Amino acid sequence: MNIILFGPPGAGKGTQAKYLVEKLKGFQISTGDILRDEIKKDTDLGKQIINNMNDGKFVSDEIVNTIIKKFIFDPQKKNKLIFDGYPRSLDQAKNLDNLLNDSEQKIDFVFYLNVNKETIVKRLEKRKLLEKRTDDNLDTILKRYDTYMETTKPVLDFYSKKNNFHEIDGSENITEITRKIDTFVNV
Repeated sequence: MNIILFGPPGAGKGTQAKYLVEKLKGFQISTGDILRDEIKKDTDLGKQIINNMNDGKFVSDEIVNTIIKKFIFDPQKKNKLIFDGYPRSLDQAKNLDNLLNDSEQKIDFVFYLNVNKETIVKRLEKRKLLEKRTDDNLDTILKRYDTYMETTKPVLDFYSKKNNFHEIDGSENITEITRKIDTFVNV
């Protein structure tokens, strides 16, 4: 089973992805984690990524699509992918469809965790204190939220027309969000 968790930064995608990975014995594909790993390694790619993130911009589709491809074609991960934060643009969504078709896979569910800006700001400020993430300061949070909403509107339109799309109120508590996801993912 392949699942996309979709929503603004701080919506709870990572928390729900970790739950689904455990429940489904799957693999979390968190572009954020993958990109932060590149930053930690201090590669040229990592330096490019940190500059984009600190400016509240997304990393280019070309970079992200290249990184994602190796996970999709890994035979051990086939039909066990939990996408957390990908796709974020229409180009990435179309790329994902092509890669999945080429690897004889599909997306079973798309869960959109819909959360308003005020809730996101509160969550990310709290996360900054807990996780010491440099990309969680208020200016960056607001830029990331606005960029996310602007960039991902076409992606939301793309997926919301499909039968496997489900919108969930992401402002609810973790247990309630998980319960709602479980109503669809009965394994």
